[in-house]
Amino acid sequence: MNDLWEVWWIRTGGKPGLLGSLPLSWLGVRTPGFYSLCSPLFSSACEQPKGSPRIVGGNDAKNGSWPWQVSIREGSNHVCGGSLIAESWVVSAAHCFDGDKSAYHVNLGEYQLLNPSERLVSFPIKEIYRHPSYTDIGSSGDIALVELETPVNFNSVIHPICLPASSVEFPAGMECWVTGWGDTHYGDSAHLTAPKTLQEVQVPLIDRDTCNSLFNTGSYPDDPQGIDPIKQDMICAGYPQGEKDACQGDSGGPLVCEWDSAWLLAGVVSWGVECARPNRPGVYILLPPYADWIQGYIPTVPFIVHSMSVMQPNSAGASPLGALRNILGASPTHTTLKQAKRIGGPLGLLRALNHCLVCLCLVPALPAMLLLAAAVPMIL
Repeated sequence: MNDLWEVWWIRTGGKPGLLGSLPLSWLGVRTPGFYSLCSPLFSSACEQPKGSPRIVGGNDAKNGSWPWQVSIREGSNHVCGGSLIAESWVVSAAHCFDGDKSAYHVNLGEYQLLNPSERLVSFPIKEIYRHPSYTDIGSSGDIALVELETPVNFNSVIHPICLPASSVEFPAGMECWVTGWGDTHYGDSAHLTAPKTLQEVQVPLIDRDTCNSLFNTGSYPDDPQGIDPIKQDMICAGYPQGEKDACQGDSGGPLVCEWDSAWLLAGVVSWGVECARPNRPGVYILLPPYADWIQGYIPTVPFIVHSMSVMQPNSAGASPLGALRNILGASPTHTTLKQAKRIGGPLGLLRALNHCLVCLCLVPALPAMLLLAAAVPMIL
């Protein structure tokens, strides 16, 4: 990280302005009302997992590799996965919850189910919000928000995953990751063996039309009725030949994709036909169609606004600082906080520039103003 920061101000209803450049060490002076309220925009929530590349066909993950992964428990039993998305919120699958909220709790910092870590923290559930369009396994809307009774303290093994805005498109063929403690193959003796270590598997995305074509090929006893079972809010991941997939017990868990150094929650494990069968890839509920629904419950949650289908990393003239200047200095229609809310709020706007944004600061004495500190690259 370079030692020089550019500092911008952003005023509600007005156009940003450049205050000037300051050394990084300046923030070490705990100026009242500034540094004490200055928090990082990016931490391990969007960093590269610390692990390297049983879910079917997967490997043991390294401890702390996927810090947003949660275990949803019914009593003492692991029933589903989920993803931490904010200090009091988890996203999972709607079909994971068929009982009263008091029957469930959420474990964070979990790694081996039979060998609890000292960093494991358990939270009771305040409320469960299942999407109203959900009806049954295989239907649209298989997504739920879980509100925790108390906020989470983030650390090296507990951090939220970044969320994609509604404009984000995940391209077919993109290599993404699924994690969980589910079965290692389909059948009665398929349970993950002791000590039940978190599993990870890398799978490519499959577009909806291609996936429907696969599902219309051949037949299995558990096939969904009708043709084209993959709906608009779904995406598939896996291989036509099978071999790698999520399985029972992985439901609700994360499908995550890395883009431009950020990790995004692309989908939620939803359903499948058995596990890792040929022509039956795993099916996931996409996150972008539910960005507005999520923000309705969590107004402050930020969203990444890149559209992967059109964005090219390191494109000409798109240096981090150049991108920052373009967005902050373009025009009031793109820079006022009121307008910014339409693309994920001011944090959603700013977090999209994940190479250069370091910290956003609220100044109590100036309630209508934000201060933004951004790292200046050595070569622009």
